[in-house]
Amino acid sequence: MSLLVVGTVAIDNVETPTERRDDLLGGSATHFSVAASFFTHVKIVGIVGADFPGEHMAMLNEKGIDTSGIVIVKGGKTMRWTGRYEPNMNDRESLETHLNVFETFDPVLPEEHRQSRYVFLANGVPGIQRKVMHQAPGRRLAVADTMDLWINIMRDDLGQLMRELDGLVLNDSEAKLLTGKENLVTAGHLVREMGPKFVIIKKGEHGAMFFSEHETYVLPAYPTTEVIDPTGAGDSFAGGMMGYLAEQDNFDPVTLKTAMAYGTIVASFNVAGFGLDRMHSLTRADIDERMGEYRKMLSF
Repeated sequence: MSLLVVGTVAIDNVETPTERRDDLLGGSATHFSVAASFFTHVKIVGIVGADFPGEHMAMLNEKGIDTSGIVIVKGGKTMRWTGRYEPNMNDRESLETHLNVFETFDPVLPEEHRQSRYVFLANGVPGIQRKVMHQAPGRRLAVADTMDLWINIMRDDLGQLMRELDGLVLNDSEAKLLTGKENLVTAGHLVREMGPKFVIIKKGEHGAMFFSEHETYVLPAYPTTEVIDPTGAGDSFAGGMMGYLAEQDNFDPVTLKTAMAYGTIVASFNVAGFGLDRMHSLTRADIDERMGEYRKMLSF
């Protein structure tokens, strides 16, 4: 079943305590779509400039991702982000962010994208996310990501979006900011009461929490010592999760829990290389093998 994602397509420069890599393929929609491509057909909608490297577009196409919804602005410059990670590899500092062509991005979905059954609104302006969602009348499941910036400056718009969503994904600090509560269980339930049918709180190396009207649970992260670049881990988690849901064409409670587990596994591979390096050679067999290990880890 086809899956639509709308968000950023960017060029990243990443600095870790041991190495720096420049001109990496990045962006929320990019990491999401590559992760989801192991499970289903993905349509990506974004915007880039004339400086966007051809090899980056080729990589997306090689993964079977439909890039016809990526607008290329003649004479424009692609969004660029430069970040530096602290030694703990959890905390990072954004050194430079140049929105460039993304600053005025107002996506209009191609006709063939409008009937997508599964829609993910990667981090972006809440009003634009809502506008895009309304352009997909055939959707069965619409899930969005957000960030602290929109909570701080566009809370009303975010609230309006949340009332129309099926699911919301955010990290632990964002959940606390949105609700004013330090206890994540309390925060998760309060966020769900704001509109979404389910809420997923990402906790980085500590896994993710799920909240719906009928159940609450926590899935741990897959234990890996190979953390080279955490950029895009959250987007890869969402991509793996939504990709599996689209593949199964189902989002009942059991399928949702399995989808979260698959998202966790894909994210564990994503952090094992700079940018999308590790995802180039990754196969579905690799994912399923690690999923088997994860299942054994969680059984007792």
